[in-house]
Amino acid sequence: MPLASLIKPQKSPNILHSQLLISMAKLMGPLCFVLFFLCNSSPFVHSRSLPQRLKTTVFDVTASIEKTQRLYSLNPKASFTQQQLSSSASSSLTLQLHSRASVHKVSHSDYKSLTLARLERDSARVRSLTTLLDLAVKGIAQSDLHPVQESKELQFGVEELQGPIISGTSQGSGEYFSRVGIGKPPSPAYMVLDTGSDVSWIQCDPCADCYQQVDPIFKPDSSSSYAPLSCESNQCKSLDISECRNGTCLYEVSYGDGSYTVGDFVTETVTFGSTSVSNIALGCGHNNEGLFVGAAGLLGLGGGSLSFPQQLNASSFSYCLVDRDSDSASTLEFDSRFPPNAVTAPLRRNPELDTFYYLGLTGLSVGGELLPIPESSFAVDATGTGGIIVDSGTAVTRLQSDLYNLLRDAFRKGTQGLPLADNVALFDTCYDLSSRSSVDVPTVSFQFPDGKELPLPAKNYLIPIDSAGTFCFAFAPTTSSLSIIGNVQQQGTRVGFDLANSLVGFSPNSC
Repeated sequence: MPLASLIKPQKSPNILHSQLLISMAKLMGPLCFVLFFLCNSSPFVHSRSLPQRLKTTVFDVTASIEKTQRLYSLNPKASFTQQQLSSSASSSLTLQLHSRASVHKVSHSDYKSLTLARLERDSARVRSLTTLLDLAVKGIAQSDLHPVQESKELQFGVEELQGPIISGTSQGSGEYFSRVGIGKPPSPAYMVLDTGSDVSWIQCDPCADCYQQVDPIFKPDSSSSYAPLSCESNQCKSLDISECRNGTCLYEVSYGDGSYTVGDFVTETVTFGSTSVSNIALGCGHNNEGLFVGAAGLLGLGGGSLSFPQQLNASSFSYCLVDRDSDSASTLEFDSRFPPNAVTAPLRRNPELDTFYYLGLTGLSVGGELLPIPESSFAVDATGTGGIIVDSGTAVTRLQSDLYNLLRDAFRKGTQGLPLADNVALFDTCYDLSSRSSVDVPTVSFQFPDGKELPLPAKNYLIPIDSAGTFCFAFAPTTSSLSIIGNVQQQGTRVGFDLANSLVGFSPNSC
């Protein structure tokens, strides 16, 4: 027998390796094949691919129209109950949060007139914020423009007392209210929630000029904890506009849209359910005018030293804004943690103005496609201009005109099959959806560092203009360098501000 027939041919290591794996697979079953291919697959499979962006979102037209029709059947809440003032069992403080429609009866005859009034006031709000920033950037003190007029506004002779005066601006607004107790014993009060200002204040008796509110005007002489602040106090010195009268501090806050409040700057006790916080500096307003109708005053949640979170020494706070046309309630919470599903982004600050909360936004996407916008478009520059803030008081998100045009054009491209409607007020992209029960629309998302993304529900960027099926794209352009994320885009999302770690968190469906 030839020697060659007795010696088996040597197999290459690769062939032996493959046969060994096949033999093992026959013994151990299909699982080995799976493990083999996973372990020996291309390195591209090992790398974590980017999440698939949602391209379209279903918009429920019928539900939105029905909500506008139900608005006029809401029964506003005016009672002060323990359910409306609460503190959680944990270390956090919690306040109930209400839309204005659930507190103050709608006075407009139809939904379109209500919408137009809301948009008009929203434009005034935006002018107020941009004016505040412009003054800060230019180094102009508000006191230089609006000195306290003591002879006109702060001398309360008996002959000047006219009782509560209904403001000429007593129309509906889109603000959100929190229910708190002021004084000792606590007097119930609805306060406007405002992340765009610092000074908290309440309308006070005697009134030289007070607008209409749900609750009785606060009476300082009924509170044992009411204490005027001296002109030398740190709180008084922190005011933008202040003066002295008989050694006590007078304040004025002007909002740039014609709204203002003037009165005594004091300390008071503020109560949340069973929890009371003493020595909170706030304004006791004797002369107040503007767009605060229904609320007793304002709760300043800005980033300045006089803001409510700063006075509480809160490390964080969060709120969740329910639909403005509903009567459901949510909460405003202090010192609470972000929910596990929170999408986080950097919280930026402007050295020229510490009031605003700037967001570390990196981009926008429509229909799953990133828009060609450089990240620098959302940054504050060396002069203090630019940037984008999160604001609870602005309704419609404003973007610099060139950024808005990119966003709008991309959205229009994705909705070419929808019937168009005429422009309405500040909206230039509107649709007639009266014949539809639902439609698919491009998903609009905010993009944050590290690939984080916040897709918006369709109802947060297509809003009803009337009860007949007209809807508009709820973004708008601004000629200001300041962009603003408004509360329409925030609805249904818990928005948290981690002040200690400089983070903003967005938690969808956490109201």
